[in-house]
Amino acid sequence: MNLRKLLFLCLLLPAGNKIAADNKPVEETIIALERAAMDRWVQGDPDGFIELSTDDVVYMDPFLEQKLEGIDKLKELYETVRGKVEIDRYEFIRPVVQVASGCAVLTYNYISYYKEEVQKWNCTEVYRLETSGKWKIIHTHWSLVKPLK
Repeated sequence: MNLRKLLFLCLLLPAGNKIAADNKPVEETIIALERAAMDRWVQGDPDGFIELSTDDVVYMDPFLEQKLEGIDKLKELYETVRGKVEIDRYEFIRPVVQVASGCAVLTYNYISYYKEEVQKWNCTEVYRLETSGKWKIIHTHWSLVKPLK
């Protein structure tokens, strides 16, 4: 099933249990997972996001000509930046989690700071509730914030 159909079905179905396996609201759980992975990322460790991603993950960002499909391709990409990410601090701006039966879509604006450099991004993560009870990323989409002139 392609991502468009999956998202369509997730958003049409009524929201299921809004409590995650850790007895926290799903929204809180998803944001905590994302922050924990990002805390590792800003230290040059991409494994937090690798561990959160499913085998069939799809990844898109503005520096790639084509989307990546599958965890092996994502691992290859992340190995090229391992230890090279340098960020002093970051912010998630207005994170929103939309929950539907078995899916959660996290969107946020991301700002990173390194010395005098500030980068602004948009991020969308689609999480799926696995049979193990864990939320995993099935789709990541990053885009640069560039207002039209």
